Amino acid sequence: MANGKIGVTTENIFPVIKKFLYSDNEIFLRELVSNAVDATRKIQTLTSFGDFKGELGDLKVRVSIDKEAGTLTVSDHGIGMDAADIEKYINQIAFSGAEEFLQKYKDSANSIIGHFGLGFYSAFMVASKVVIRSLSYKEGAEAVEWSCDGSPEYEMHPCDKAERGTDIILYIDDESKEYLDPERDIALLKKYCRFLPVPVVCGKKQEWKDGKLVDTDEDNVVNATEPLWTRKPTELTDDDYLRFYHELMPGREDPLFWIHLNVDYPFTLTGILYFPKVKSNLDLQRNRIQLYCNQVYVTDQVEGVVPEFMTIMQGVIDSPDIPLNVSRSYLQADRQVKKISSYISKKVAEKLDRLFTSDRAEFEKKWDDIRIFIEYGMLTDEKFYEAARKFFLLKNVAGKYFSLEEYKKLVEATQTDKESTLIYLYATDPTAQYSYISQAEKKGYDVLLMDGELDEHFMSMLESKEQKLRFVRVDSDIPERLIQKEDTLKSDLSPMEADILQGLFTSQLPEVKGAEFVVTLEALDANAAPATVTQNEFMRRMKRMAEQQPGMAFAANMPDSYQLVINTNQKSVAELIKNSKDSLSAEISPILKQIETLNAEIASERKSSADNASAEATSAGADSSEELKKALQTKESEVADLQRQQSALIAGYAAKQPVVRQIIDLALLQSGLLSGKELAEFINRSISLL
Repeated sequence: MANGKIGVTTENIFPVIKKFLYSDNEIFLRELVSNAVDATRKIQTLTSFGDFKGELGDLKVRVSIDKEAGTLTVSDHGIGMDAADIEKYINQIAFSGAEEFLQKYKDSANSIIGHFGLGFYSAFMVASKVVIRSLSYKEGAEAVEWSCDGSPEYEMHPCDKAERGTDIILYIDDESKEYLDPERDIALLKKYCRFLPVPVVCGKKQEWKDGKLVDTDEDNVVNATEPLWTRKPTELTDDDYLRFYHELMPGREDPLFWIHLNVDYPFTLTGILYFPKVKSNLDLQRNRIQLYCNQVYVTDQVEGVVPEFMTIMQGVIDSPDIPLNVSRSYLQADRQVKKISSYISKKVAEKLDRLFTSDRAEFEKKWDDIRIFIEYGMLTDEKFYEAARKFFLLKNVAGKYFSLEEYKKLVEATQTDKESTLIYLYATDPTAQYSYISQAEKKGYDVLLMDGELDEHFMSMLESKEQKLRFVRVDSDIPERLIQKEDTLKSDLSPMEADILQGLFTSQLPEVKGAEFVVTLEALDANAAPATVTQNEFMRRMKRMAEQQPGMAFAANMPDSYQLVINTNQKSVAELIKNSKDSLSAEISPILKQIETLNAEIASERKSSADNASAEATSAGADSSEELKKALQTKESEVADLQRQQSALIAGYAAKQPVVRQIIDLALLQSGLLSGKELAEFINRSISLL
């Protein structure tokens, strides 16, 4: 019998392991099973090199529970240990047997999992005592038993063990009794060990018999030893990929397509990434990519390993070259991770490009589902943007798809303005904006459909990257000014006619919640609508983007600013101008003359005041300046009173002219801003006017 102390430099190593090394105590089962798999793979490697000539026997790793004894045991039929091995690999913490084995058999042992030699000690996170019983593969080896209660003290002595391999027996402590529940352990094994390369057994398969579940004689193997990503793509069918996807993501719709990753230089990486169907922003769930290291589950927090925009994809990535922390629970950032991330981005872009060039029609069918993913990538990854320009599609309101270059060629002849800027017209709601779309199409313009979650940001990005390109929403201006090829015709109204017309419509504008209106007059086509509601593209887009930014929620409460553009050439408006002038000129002309006279006097007196201010001030001059200021205020007040009189006269007349409100409501109806009481009044007025 031998007694001794574990070779550590502190008495507090176990509290450190239990509290700080591992992020979750359930990791212990992953570590112990991984060690058992390592031992099994080692005996297979030794056999292949002829260094072990005995019978391999049953190479399954077994997890067994004894509730009465309060123990959980992990057993393997692998390489085993003798007293010297335990002294070297167990009693000296962080001396990893895997590292030493890899050095010796580096050309054929790349699937050995361990790196740090600390995994075994995770057992003390849940156990008050741990016992190792092991028999080495070495000829003439003596079985040995080692035990420790979580202190630096241990006991080790020979024991009776007939079969090669190792049993790790955990006496589960009172705080961790949940791990004596087979269902709990099976769930953990399926989470962490479902793809380990050696069969892992926990209990027996069950069947329904006599009204209850009973054990059969068949081992319950919880893992698939040859997961799909370890096989060659040429060996697999679409059904294989779909079956594997539904194992990973039960209950989900079939993916759109997938990418099988397989690289061995300058790093080793395998995996399968699936493109899910994304119907809305609610489907943008992250943490659907599982990261493995030599088929051992590590994490689903893969930011850094894959580019951010790909975290909405689903699937698995497996690489022994991804640097992990000591507990293998999360990633450590380094240059290698960046290389892997760049490679994955490149492979995804290549796959999309192949789909686009090989089967354009099929790619277009998938486009609406993958557009948000590709836009996200182009917005956040410069290299992906450059690659994706070849296969990014624009869709118009007619449902036709165009690459960026195709669309430019389609519209550059008709949609280039007088400043040589290419204008891409777009709609966000073809139904609500139908009349605006129709007017634009009548002028020979094409209209894109940009109704995606990221389209606002994407359009702004494209405008910044492309020379002389601007996106304009189809309802942001009157058709004649959407793509301005020449100066707009100026109205030939007199100042009085303009004042009256503007006053007529301003006075009758209804209150629309969350909206502000400015009335403008334009000399447009006589056959065009009498009035049109527009919303400035720049202001609307800035508000929309501000609402999406953290801390900018106040923007949502700001009113939308609209223009009510009156077409002075339209027949009903022209008649309104003539009739209102005939009816109001007698009363308004004197008011306008008074306003004109007062404004001239005010301008003259302001000039005189400015001249006096430049002269040297005297007490008499100061008194004169104060008198002049009061006189100006009096005249300005008189002007304001006269303007109110004018507005009241025009408003009184407008209230008796149903055509004014009818023209306004038609414009509001066209833009989707007429509802409730105002809509009912419009319908009744329309009936009475017929």
